[in-house]
Amino acid sequence: MSINDNMKPENNADTASFTIPPLPKVILEPLVRAALCEDLGRAGDLTSDAIVPLAARARMCLVARQAGVLAGLDLVRLAFRLMDDGIEIRMLREDGARLAPGDVIAVLEGRARAMLSAERTALNFLGHLSGVATATASIADAIRAYGTRVSCTRKTLPGLRAIQKYAVRVGGGSNHRYGLDDAVLIKDNHIAVAGSVGEAILRARAGVGHMVRIQLEVDTLAQLKEGLDLGVDAVLLDNMSVDTLSDAVRLVAGRAITEASGRITPTTAPAIAQTGVNLIAVGWLTHSAPVLDIGMDADYA
Repeated sequence: MSINDNMKPENNADTASFTIPPLPKVILEPLVRAALCEDLGRAGDLTSDAIVPLAARARMCLVARQAGVLAGLDLVRLAFRLMDDGIEIRMLREDGARLAPGDVIAVLEGRARAMLSAERTALNFLGHLSGVATATASIADAIRAYGTRVSCTRKTLPGLRAIQKYAVRVGGGSNHRYGLDDAVLIKDNHIAVAGSVGEAILRARAGVGHMVRIQLEVDTLAQLKEGLDLGVDAVLLDNMSVDTLSDAVRLVAGRAITEASGRITPTTAPAIAQTGVNLIAVGWLTHSAPVLDIGMDADYA
């Protein structure tokens, strides 16, 4: 088959209007190397080694099967280059590109055996991260008119937090904490152990440096008022109705950053954004976003 008709250079209209800095190779390479080693196991690619001659060469294309936002190309490069640094990779799209079904993302030329061995690892990263970026964009697009931003959470897959949060940025979202050491977030169980909202805030302020921000999670307006009186930097308004969120934003009156959370979808996000909250936190962007279907096809021109 030939898919040359879809192999057009990237158009500015297809890319995000901003550039997301790439993650350093030193962060990405251990992830890709570990994934390749897991797949190759103890004996390598038995199927490709048995069927494909060592010297055989091929031309392959990465192709979008469905619409979405592209993310993860640096991991794709690493997957193929770690298998064989002689593989030539020509990228036709960039991270942040809006894909349509049939779009050719990249063209690969080189030893067929190495490309086939790296295929699944490359596509696993690319499909997953593009799925995260696509899910993020679905909410970012829905709330853009209101000036509210969508944010991810720490509900990430173990070991993949840096690249998942990168994909959120590619999709037009913002990142919440990267870890427990970024900032203080006082949640319901902290309050239960401390005995009250006020005591939890006072202990937090006494225990961290002056550069550390303090965010308080609340589910009632009474908790919110107590936190505001003690000068928290941000409030996480958890599982509140739209009417209560509106009351909360009026009560805050710009004294703290406001962030809404709780089972938010692209359908419910606009009404939440209209309340005036600064951020909308969505955990499923990273822990359960659907994979974007991307394949690798042999190109017989």
